[in-house]
Amino acid sequence: MRGALALFVSAALLASCGQEADEPAGAAPTAIPENLQQGELPAQPAAEAGIGTPMEERVATLGLLNKRNNVSRDLEMRPGEQQRIGDVIVRLQACERTAPWEMPKETGAFVQLLVKQRGTEDDFRKVFSGWLFANSPSLNVVEHPIYDVWVKDCAMAFPGEE
Repeated sequence: MRGALALFVSAALLASCGQEADEPAGAAPTAIPENLQQGELPAQPAAEAGIGTPMEERVATLGLLNKRNNVSRDLEMRPGEQQRIGDVIVRLQACERTAPWEMPKETGAFVQLLVKQRGTEDDFRKVFSGWLFANSPSLNVVEHPIYDVWVKDCAMAFPGEE
């Protein structure tokens, strides 16, 4: 009996979730103060408005590891650039970092990794394409038996930074 009553009450509460509550009698309408009103959004994106470093001027530092011979190296690249190191090509499409006043701090880059197919002259296969994050390397992982790539930094500036 108790279980049936609890089930009935739960069902009634769930059924009323989709209904809007009536406004209490005598409630005064509230408005957002004039000085807190949100104005129109800017017509220009941040890059065109001159806020932050334009994408083509940013510099990402990526780490590349060859697990076969345990050789790692740092690659400094601008968005749109690619570098070939032996049998691997690393492409950087974009890099971002949070503004100094935003939390949590995060640095990321959109990276593509192409690896030369064994036994071919110049046949490269894309093995990874996506965002990599410096503070969360396990969020999106490059899964390749020989190569690993990760984000170390994205050099860019924001207004007010020295």
